[in-house]
Amino acid sequence: MERNLEMNAYRFGTLGLVAVLATLGATGCATKNYVRNQTAPLVEHTDQLEAKTAANNRDIRDVDDRSQTGISRAQGAADAATLNAQNAAKAAGDAETAADNVVHRADSLDSVVKGLDNYQPVGDVSVTFGFDKAVLTSDDREQLDAFAAKLGTAKGYILEVTGGTDSTGSAEYNYELSQRRADAVVQYLASKYGIAAHRFYLIGIGKDKEVAPNTTAEGRKQNRRVQVRLLSNSTAQDTQTASSKPTGM
Repeated sequence: MERNLEMNAYRFGTLGLVAVLATLGATGCATKNYVRNQTAPLVEHTDQLEAKTAANNRDIRDVDDRSQTGISRAQGAADAATLNAQNAAKAAGDAETAADNVVHRADSLDSVVKGLDNYQPVGDVSVTFGFDKAVLTSDDREQLDAFAAKLGTAKGYILEVTGGTDSTGSAEYNYELSQRRADAVVQYLASKYGIAAHRFYLIGIGKDKEVAPNTTAEGRKQNRRVQVRLLSNSTAQDTQTASSKPTGM
């Protein structure tokens, strides 16, 4: 009987062990399945994040490349514009220098114009400037425009441009200021009406020649002037008139 009890215990122990192992195996499989089921979404989510990150990085690089290309193009355009502006400024400066070199500058017409007696005044204009200024006003330009209209019918003419100042300041400064005022008038007429530089004779006199007393504000204003006289060669006009007359029989 004792032997039977031992056999039964052995059987029950074996069965229990098998049951425990089965239970553990089942539990292990369940745990693995649970872990696999739980981690699979994480893996998929991680893959999605990596793919999205890679796409974002590509987009960022693409935007950066386009930005760099745009910046390079803009910089190239800016450099080209700067170069064109510099070339234009140089050309304008060269033209102004050439004009200044051709314009006659003297103390009087007598010293530079041959046969001055053949020239007769046929028109004049006088424009005034603000104190210590050498810039033309809109009113000055209108007066010069009206004066320039007479040049279309003038033949063999020259323009005597005389700059002046009031008595304020040193003689040296006023001479320089009178020249700048005369230059402003010459540049305006030459650039707008295509008047050749050699037709201008600049006579800068500073404060040496008053057209009104410097003792009053109105008188000083009148002295801050540039006067332009249109002188036409009467010999040239007479020659043209004679050549245009019909010859007699």
